[in-house]
Amino acid sequence: MSRVAKMPVTIPAGVDVSVKDDQIAVKGAGGTLSLAQNVLVKVTSSDGKLRFEPANESRQANAMSGTLRQLVNNMVLGVSKGFEKKLSLVGVGYKAVAAGAKLNLVVGYSHPVNIDMPAGITVTTPTPTEVVVKGADRQRVGQIAAEIRAVRPPEPYKGKGIRYADEKITIKETKKK
Repeated sequence: MSRVAKMPVTIPAGVDVSVKDDQIAVKGAGGTLSLAQNVLVKVTSSDGKLRFEPANESRQANAMSGTLRQLVNNMVLGVSKGFEKKLSLVGVGYKAVAAGAKLNLVVGYSHPVNIDMPAGITVTTPTPTEVVVKGADRQRVGQIAAEIRAVRPPEPYKGKGIRYADEKITIKETKKK
């Protein structure tokens, strides 16, 4: 059995998990998330914990039990605490403004770049050079942060661009004559 799947998922107070034949739904203060149930994994709920076991002895069932366990754990953490990604803008004149469900970026192009946020994702700008993406779904928060970063990825010679707050950019040395 997968090492990850051996650990049960503890359900905190205020989070409701319903396991049906075709899907797993998690409801909490941060919203509602659902995931399709996999036939290779048996999910059991008892005394505030979810346990995941492979349905058979195949290698795929073993791998899928750990994967499904981690996805459900991320859903439980998302609706209880939420996830966030921080980005920073590095460059002269680079700035970001969050207005409702839109993010307006000025990053050296001849025009401002507007990005619409999907439902369930909030974006804030504590300072003009910082962007914080928050939400309950870990995958969507990471995807939106990656799309914002892709507008102007950091370049290797001066380091200008949009980068994750904890990202280290290795600056290349310029060519010598």
